[in-house]
Amino acid sequence: MNNAFDLVEMLEGRRVVVVAGAGGVGKTTVSAALALGLAARGARVAVVTIDPARRLASALGIDDLGDTPHRVDPARVQAAGMRMEGTLDALQLDPQATFDRLVAREAPDEAAREKILRNRIYRHLSTAVAGAQEFMAVERLHELVDSGHYDAVVLDTPPARNALDFLDAPERMTRFVEGRGLRLLLGPRGGVGRTGWRALQAGGHMVMSVVERLTGAQLLTDISEFLQSFDGMYEGFSERASAVRFLLASDSSRFVVVTGPRPEPAGEAIALWRRLRDDRYPLGAVVVNRVHPQPGGADAPPAALAALLADAGAPDPEGLAARAADALAAARARSAADRHEIRAIAGALDAPPITTVPALDDDPVEVAGLARVTRELEGG
Repeated sequence: MNNAFDLVEMLEGRRVVVVAGAGGVGKTTVSAALALGLAARGARVAVVTIDPARRLASALGIDDLGDTPHRVDPARVQAAGMRMEGTLDALQLDPQATFDRLVAREAPDEAAREKILRNRIYRHLSTAVAGAQEFMAVERLHELVDSGHYDAVVLDTPPARNALDFLDAPERMTRFVEGRGLRLLLGPRGGVGRTGWRALQAGGHMVMSVVERLTGAQLLTDISEFLQSFDGMYEGFSERASAVRFLLASDSSRFVVVTGPRPEPAGEAIALWRRLRDDRYPLGAVVVNRVHPQPGGADAPPAALAALLADAGAPDPEGLAARAADALAAARARSAADRHEIRAIAGALDAPPITTVPALDDDPVEVAGLARVTRELEGG
């Protein structure tokens, strides 16, 4: 199946490329391949991955991919048959380190910063709260864009069960930082307030003793200290969340939705594309990954194939010919199913830009494999 356009060219000049979709569809590979293509054309590019398997590090020849950007050796790219006119840095999201930097930036002074970073409520909730990883992903993206070191940042979004969660992460994290639920325990002096104590004491001394035994009285002190430390920072967090959303919604960004040619991920891709469109996020294209090509060649009757195999001295030529015919039929059926799914996506979304990447024997685990995917995304 031939691609009708060059996706890398479509993304040239954009500062942010967000690669989104369901888990397991190859977002990490597509993110790296797009970043490689942009860097090859002269841009200074950073690609941020959330991939816990660290496949991106292996593919790019980086021994230890972490929160600090690592430069990809241009010689590896050139050895794969691509000219490297720009630069490519890769990094893996560290949600805790990103949140720590955000706190350090927004804290009113060093004492407040240290108090928050040491607080055990913060240390637990800053990564465990729903939406933390997604929010830190877009926060890290904002950091890299603000740094001025890159012309483009490609973000491989978290493999969330529902990819739409990514879009809601800034608002969800703002609600968490505001701490409205925990604030029910606090009074005007920053200690445990009357309403909170009444709720805890409603069952009498036995309830209080159970709460203290299960959580420790120190927990309530930690909660109080945590919320007190954030006083004066809520506005900064809210403004940062708004800035992140503005960046993602601006014309300098593009969203690329990746899917596979199967009903479940295709359905998620359709829902995600519609949500992006309805919320007026800037759309790029849909990438259908791991598409099985249609086998070429003319049909040969099994009897004729068996005769050829017999002439060649193959054992059990009839059985071998029958198995070959079955394999060809299965390959054609699989290819037809993939093409049917692509047509269904196009019909459901009113013919968006769609490009495909063929199914490879193995996932790309080196620059040469990524370069092949890049060339497919360029319409090759």
